[in-house]
Amino acid sequence: MTKGRVQKFFPLTALQAIETTIQASERAHVGEIRFVVEGALDGVPLWCGQTPRERAIEVFAQLRVWDTEYNNGVLIYLLLADRDVEIVADRGISAKVPQVEWDEICRTMEAAFQVSNYEAGVVSGIQAVSRHLISIFPAHDAGRNELSDRPLLM
Repeated sequence: MTKGRVQKFFPLTALQAIETTIQASERAHVGEIRFVVEGALDGVPLWCGQTPRERAIEVFAQLRVWDTEYNNGVLIYLLLADRDVEIVADRGISAKVPQVEWDEICRTMEAAFQVSNYEAGVVSGIQAVSRHLISIFPAHDAGRNELSDRPLLM
């Protein structure tokens, strides 16, 4: 899965819509959302059997999603080659939202991807994550944006 193929599924207009959705979401809560698309696992991790979940946790750490003031970062990670979605939430959120809730959002997004609704699947996934964040971390002031809202293509 080349970078060009990833861009075919997520053209600039889709990336802009996703970024706008994250920005709108973060005005309603003080959580921080990152969205990352990775085309496929590289050779060594693939041959060593790295799972999409393990890779998502690795990306969560690399991007320092855990490094927010309220421990309120959430990574939505898509491994495009497998159409596998993983949500990794920082400890300030994961203690309050059971993993089964995140898994349900992931499966809904994956179902949208199966019928080639990539942008809509991501937008609805962000909105679902936002509903949890609003209930846990409602907006109480303008706050600062600690993580980039721009989707990352890896």
